[in-house]
Amino acid sequence: MKIFYWEVFSVMKIGCVKEIKNNEFRVGITPDNVKSYTNAGHVVYIEKGAGEGSCFTDEEYKEAGAVLIDTAKEVWDTCEMMIKVKEPLEEEYKYFHKDLILYTYLHLAADRPLTDAMLKAGVKGVAYETLIERNRSIPLLAPMSQIAGRLSVQEGAKYLEKPFGGKGMLLSGVPGTPKAKVVILGAGNVGTNACKIAVGMGADVTIFDISLERLAYLDDIFGARIQTMYSTDAAIEKAVKDADLVIGCVLIPGKAAPKVMKKAYLKEMQPGSVIVDVAVDQGGCCETTKVTYHDNPTFVVDGVVHYCVGNMPGAVPRTSTIALTNATLKYGLQIAGKGLEQACKENDVIYSGINTYDGKLTCKNVADSFNVEHTEIKELF
Repeated sequence: MKIFYWEVFSVMKIGCVKEIKNNEFRVGITPDNVKSYTNAGHVVYIEKGAGEGSCFTDEEYKEAGAVLIDTAKEVWDTCEMMIKVKEPLEEEYKYFHKDLILYTYLHLAADRPLTDAMLKAGVKGVAYETLIERNRSIPLLAPMSQIAGRLSVQEGAKYLEKPFGGKGMLLSGVPGTPKAKVVILGAGNVGTNACKIAVGMGADVTIFDISLERLAYLDDIFGARIQTMYSTDAAIEKAVKDADLVIGCVLIPGKAAPKVMKKAYLKEMQPGSVIVDVAVDQGGCCETTKVTYHDNPTFVVDGVVHYCVGNMPGAVPRTSTIALTNATLKYGLQIAGKGLEQACKENDVIYSGINTYDGKLTCKNVADSFNVEHTEIKELF
């Protein structure tokens, strides 16, 4: 029996454009990813120069089977599924069209204008940061959490140096001098990786969380090298008073981060202390947080240096891009091969990633953040 090509494959037009966020060098698809998609029968359109920031050349994409396109507009207009890294910026809203599948980090709880634009256009928004596996892991957020957690200590150590506005502390100290005190707020993926690096650099580390089970796990791993603490306002206030470096790692998937680091605490900290708020993509867990960029990453409030870069892993784009796309490819192939609706029916994990669909807000945590109506995604299929 003769089998036709279109009976074997559901062909999807997949797009990837150059990220335009300030100092964002990652890219949503690597040449290896292109080969995986094209081998599955799909067509991949890449904006010329999209991979340069991560050291992937146009020639590599072409050899992998991609169709190179001159402008971002052409890619947006052509594709059925857009695969990115960061959320679209305002100048990209005009490219939205009904039934477009947008597969990227969205962080909608911190971005009402983007949410409204996607709803108005009828975009099917699949957010990396809310896709939750059956074991409760967040596989598309995990690789960037690992990188951001490790970078947070690296950047914090740098900005503790006097030429960068810090108090002039070396995390490890040297024999006869005190180690720097590092306080980590949140013991999830980000916090655990921050803890790993801070301990490795020889700092005096205290880590907070509301999960006693998670704190017990870290206590088993690090033993006497760290101090675990149950998170309460009083305990945090006492700890940060003497901290040299505070790292904010609080996460509620899809929801605005709770403000556990109060502005009032800053007046009790020593001048030149540093706060690195990794939760900035979700609005930040420090009351004084505002988004910064790699070309101007810090600001000072009450003498305390704040590092609040919204795309920290963009500083190491080669590593970040490979780590991210290793995770996103699996689900991307499922969506492309079956269509979003059928992919969800065959793998119900994908339901959790859908934040907007056909003009409806389908992520409850985002809806709660804006105090607006939430629609259960399964009711729409």
